[in-house]
Amino acid sequence: MVYPVLWMITGSLKNNTEILNGALSLIPPNWRWDNFVRGWKGFGGVTFATFFRNSFMITIISTFATVISSACIAYSFARLRYRGRKFMFTMMIMTMLLPGQVLLIPTYIIYNKLGLVPSVIPLILPHFLGQAFFIYQMMQFMAGIPRELDEAAFVDGCSRYSIFTRIIIPLLKPSIITTVIIQFYWKWDDFQGPLVYLSQPTSYTVSIALKLFADSTSTTDYGAMFSMSTLSLIPVFLIFLFFNRYLTEGISTSGLKG
Repeated sequence: MVYPVLWMITGSLKNNTEILNGALSLIPPNWRWDNFVRGWKGFGGVTFATFFRNSFMITIISTFATVISSACIAYSFARLRYRGRKFMFTMMIMTMLLPGQVLLIPTYIIYNKLGLVPSVIPLILPHFLGQAFFIYQMMQFMAGIPRELDEAAFVDGCSRYSIFTRIIIPLLKPSIITTVIIQFYWKWDDFQGPLVYLSQPTSYTVSIALKLFADSTSTTDYGAMFSMSTLSLIPVFLIFLFFNRYLTEGISTSGLKG
């Protein structure tokens, strides 16, 4: 599992000949740091700084929107009682059974008729409406929070909003951090969405920009490709490094009830 990652990192310091002919070797014969310089220049006058900025903007906004919306919906399903709640919950679960590829064409037609293509809005807007996987995960975590805390706060004069913000959200921290990590991973690595909805090089994300290194009509610059791929791993690696403890805690306690 680790070897391909190490091979890519060391490949970022090799030229094409060394990468292709010495495929199994991890030690570069010559450390070619110029691969990072060439890769950072990007394409058509658009540097990788622009691609990284686009990826960060889309990923951070989408992650924030997913956390807020999913937490609110999960609280509604887990703690409130109202007409149609079970039906809406069933519909939400059913959306998890549909592959993303099935929804690709219908959603593209909708966004296109709304005049939102090409733009980043289709990549961000759905996350403000909650994500079924994270809603269910937060609901399972809330099931382990005693309802007596809600009742005591309600007796003390707290509204539903106050109970949610002052009691549920602080106790939901492990689940929220789990959502942040997983959603950040998914959105940062997303290739299909940007490929479908983005058409201007200045709006491309890192995942799309890396694909541009592969040229079927000329020589592919593998050294520059590997160098930018290595840099693209840094954000997700740091996220995992700093929040791994919360990720483990959030996943392990999501299924507990008490």
